[in-house]
Amino acid sequence: MSGTVPDRVLPSPHDDPASRRRRLLLAGAGLSLTPWMPAALAQGGSRPVLKVGRDHPVKTLAAAAAQAKPGMTLEIQAGEYPGDVAVWTQDDLTLKAVGGRVRIPANGAHAQGKGIFVTSGKRMTIEGLDFIGAKVPDRNGAGVRLERGSLTLRDCRFQDNENGLLAANDGSIELLIESCDFGAIAPGDGHTHNCYVGAIAKLTVLGSYFHHGSSGHLLKTRAAVNHIFYNRLTDETGRASFELEFPIGGLALVMGNVIQQSPTTENFHLIGYAGEGLSHPRNELHLINNTLVDRRPQGGVYLRMGRPAQALRLINNLLHGKQELPAGPDREQHHNYFVGLDAFVDADRYDFRLRPGSPLIGRAVDPGAVDGQSLRPAMQYQHPCGLKEVPAGTAYSPGAFQV
Repeated sequence: MSGTVPDRVLPSPHDDPASRRRRLLLAGAGLSLTPWMPAALAQGGSRPVLKVGRDHPVKTLAAAAAQAKPGMTLEIQAGEYPGDVAVWTQDDLTLKAVGGRVRIPANGAHAQGKGIFVTSGKRMTIEGLDFIGAKVPDRNGAGVRLERGSLTLRDCRFQDNENGLLAANDGSIELLIESCDFGAIAPGDGHTHNCYVGAIAKLTVLGSYFHHGSSGHLLKTRAAVNHIFYNRLTDETGRASFELEFPIGGLALVMGNVIQQSPTTENFHLIGYAGEGLSHPRNELHLINNTLVDRRPQGGVYLRMGRPAQALRLINNLLHGKQELPAGPDREQHHNYFVGLDAFVDADRYDFRLRPGSPLIGRAVDPGAVDGQSLRPAMQYQHPCGLKEVPAGTAYSPGAFQV
């Protein structure tokens, strides 16, 4: 990712002031919030609008999916749409909740035996929708099943699904997740995950919250390129396996995240890499400025490496749990600090900021950049599902929080 700001991240005339500020903030941090732009906006045109809901001629999401044309914005009236499952194949669609949240309890219904929504269009955006209770006969139901194309999920919630999101193995797919909530997951048998991304081209996750797993992982990704920035992956009282796993390697930039393993976990590893080998041409793991908290009574393992990566860098991380972080000639590893729970403002309430006056404040070092993307945090996660700017001149400290 280039450190310059491409034209496509500039605010469109359709942005509200808060959205415009968020886009400019992320652009200034070198993060492209929208890796694609709908064709109509790219050409300077206006987007046709289809209004959906009880007070409009098109009352259901299924009817809207049948009537929508490429390039449309669907403004969906707030409320509940029980059992209103749909398949979306059109390119350049935007689905946006209006007037509050749009809740879609599956109530036993599913599209194509796969989930609540099945998407295959290019440059699709879904904003402000809640996906609840996806269950299918093969027990692999998803709130959103991404089959092809490219998708942005923004301010969406996933609750009590067999999988929150499930993305196919398609090397042309790109997926952006911003300010979304994944959890709690439906009780499963180890094959369901809060979010499971197949072997796609690129995954970007920003300002999102993954929590309360059940046998599966909070976030599992096989993507070739992964940018996991400023998120909270805290199993809390759940029974997740890995909190974060890259089973077939790839380029993984993991910066500014809170990652917590619960006392009732079913796997003693927090992060896993290459457990199934290396399937991508480029395999690097950069763990920078994360806060890793292991609450397993017997102690756990912060990082499990299945195979050596081409680059492995662990810099500026805070760690609570076993004071074991094996070094080796295959890794760049420094300025990582083990701390007790009393180092944090309120660990029992998942407030993992360093206490004021901590001797660790200001003890981080610049980790440099990868492909032009700076790995010095310009923001931090703000609960729930938000981002907070790190003001210029703030003392640079280890861990996920600077402010």
